[in-house]
Amino acid sequence: MAVKKAVQSGNVEDAIEKVNDLNPEILDTNPQLFFHLQQQRLIELIRNGKVEEALEFAQEKLAPRGEENQSFLVELERTVALLAFEDVSNCPVGELLNISQRLKTASEVNAAILTSQSHEKDPKLPSLLKILMWAQNQLDEKVAYPRIDNLSTATLEDPAA
Repeated sequence: MAVKKAVQSGNVEDAIEKVNDLNPEILDTNPQLFFHLQQQRLIELIRNGKVEEALEFAQEKLAPRGEENQSFLVELERTVALLAFEDVSNCPVGELLNISQRLKTASEVNAAILTSQSHEKDPKLPSLLKILMWAQNQLDEKVAYPRIDNLSTATLEDPAA
């Protein structure tokens, strides 16, 4: 939760540190996730008007990764394009500065952390409830049994009724 909160608030350096404290292999084994975190860091520099720092960061940290992976290069070019516009709200890649971009990156980090901890990315309860409903539908055709009709209260229905 602390990592997700850090990304959502724009504190990417803190998020990277927390991920590495949790499990350093997460970023080592997932270059796309690491790139997206670094890309988000670049976006935050641009958002805060730190143009020179953003350019230096892009050249030193992100450009080498773009050379290794063509899709990273395309994303980097889109991000750096933000610097070409004075009014980023009307530029073609302005959506990168939206909060939704932070949420997207935070969700990606969260999924990687859960996967590294052998948790599912999606909660299990909805799947279990679907299985319960399916099983009850199968049983309805064969036997009378105490059926759960209201899932929110989990009260049993008397089969004799």
